[in-house]
Parts: sequence; structure tokens; C-alpha cells
Amino acid sequence: MVVVAVVSAVGLVADDRVLVGAPIWFKPFKFSVSFVAYCLSLAWMLSLLPRGRRVGWWAGTVVALASLVEMVIIAGQAMRGKRSHFNHETPFDEALFNAMAITVVILWLGTLAVAVLLLRARIADRASAWAMRSGIFLALAGAAVGFLMTQPAPGQRRGVSKVVGAHSVGVPDGGPSMPLTGWSTTGGDLRVPHFVGMHALQLLPLLVMVLTALAPRFARLADGRIRLRLVLLASGGYAAAFALVLWQALRGQPLLQPDDVTLTVAGLILVAVILGTYGSLRIPTPFAGKTTGEDVNASKELVS
Repeated sequence: MVVVAVVSAVGLVADDRVLVGAPIWFKPFKFSVSFVAYCLSLAWMLSLLPRGRRVGWWAGTVVALASLVEMVIIAGQAMRGKRSHFNHETPFDEALFNAMAITVVILWLGTLAVAVLLLRARIADRASAWAMRSGIFLALAGAAVGFLMTQPAPGQRRGVSKVVGAHSVGVPDGGPSMPLTGWSTTGGDLRVPHFVGMHALQLLPLLVMVLTALAPRFARLADGRIRLRLVLLASGGYAAAFALVLWQALRGQPLLQPDDVTLTVAGLILVAVILGTYGSLRIPTPFAGKTTGEDVNASKELVS
């Protein structure tokens, strides 16, 4: 994936072709960088399993191979100047897209197997354990948004239309979009919840690393139970934010143009997280001193 990211970056500079309103090498670049983060995160999580390592190895191998097949198709279609997603223009293009659909299902099932292993694993630091479990299940939910994109958009018909499926909701793909992300600025975009859900895999474990790093300076964070509360709160808030941006996209609403209802729900989520954080830090935990050193050491071992 690193190699494909470098090749795609060169393509962005050297190849001026545009497809569906974006540089033709932008999609291979985004996907390869995303897979780098995704696979490194899964590899780290698999290394922490006390049991089921052989099953985990096979699940990780399946994910890696499925990712590789998908990237070969995406990069190959970019070289041909063709869409990789939703393309039914020719029997060959349709076969490639169907192959990608199969690899996505296999990748999802491989990740689900890792999630089940993590759910059953006994990991010393509970905050780290639940950050990984929450992160991988939110990532599965984010990946599942991709299945919504394959549904026919208005005016499209299976077996008739050359393009079946879309990222955007309420507007055609390829319209005005945000810089860097390419997300629609005139309609809903399912890539927003897809992105938010998928990257819980990195952000929630990163929260544990930050809390562990701050523990020597802030005594309350040295208590493993307080860190666990904060992680569970962050997981709940993240899940609510994911549901909100998914709901927003399905209503055909651009991310940066929320209506009053969306802003109200976002405000309620923010208030709940702030109050929850205050409560988690304020409520004392009995016998905290007896477990502080063990919990911090467990977290540091996981981080290292």
C-alpha cells in the first residue's frame, strides 16, 4: 500500500486527467493511504491477542489479500482512465466492480473475525481493550456504509445504466466538492460517515495512548478505572457522531451546511460528552491507589 501511495502521488503530479470531477489518481492515493493506516492498526491489535493467534493470523492475511486485490483493480482502472466504482459500462468493467464487491465483503468478514477475537480476549488494561473493541466495531459500521453506496441512485437502473451507485445523495457525483476530501458541498455524501467510522480504528486507541502519556502529570488519569470511563464515554460520543453524519448524508445535506436539526443534535452530543467527561473525572474511585501502578504499566506495555 505504501508503494501504491507513492506511485499514485507521482500520478497526481504527472497525469492531468480528470474523472468524475477529480484527478484520476486521487482515488488510488486515498485508498492506499487509508489501507496503510487500517492494516497497521489491525496488525498492532492482533499482536496483543493472548489467545487465538493462529485464527488472527489467518484473518489478518485474508484482510491483506482482499485489500491487495481491491487496490490492483482501483489502480488498474485509473491507468485505463475508467471508473473503478459503480462502473457497468462494459462487461469487463462490470466484472471488475463485482470482483471489488466480493473483496470488500471478504475484507469485512476478516475484520469481523478480528473483532470477535478482541471481544473475547483478556487484555490487562481495560481501557486499551475497550478502545480497540469499540474502534474495530465502529470501523465495521463505517465500512458497511459502502454497501449503501452501491444502491441505484435516482434515474439509475440495474442492467441498463452504465453507472449504478453513487457516493453523493441528492446530487450527481462529480459536482462541487471540498478540497482534499472530495466530499460534496451541494448534497449529502456517504463518504463522510464511511471515513468517520473507519478511522475510529486509529483514533480511539490513540486516545488511550494520550491518556497514558498524561497520567504522570495528572493523578486521576493514573487510575485505570477513570481511563476506562473516559474511553467508554469517547466511544459512545464517537458512535453518536457517526450516526449523526450518516443521518445527515442520507438526508442529502452537505457536511458543512447542517440545518438547525443537525446542529441541535450535534450540540446535545457535545454537551453530553462534556458533562460525561466532568463526571468521569470528578467521581472518586475507591482503592484507586492499589491498582494505579499496575494499570499504567499495562497501558505502557500495550502502547510500546
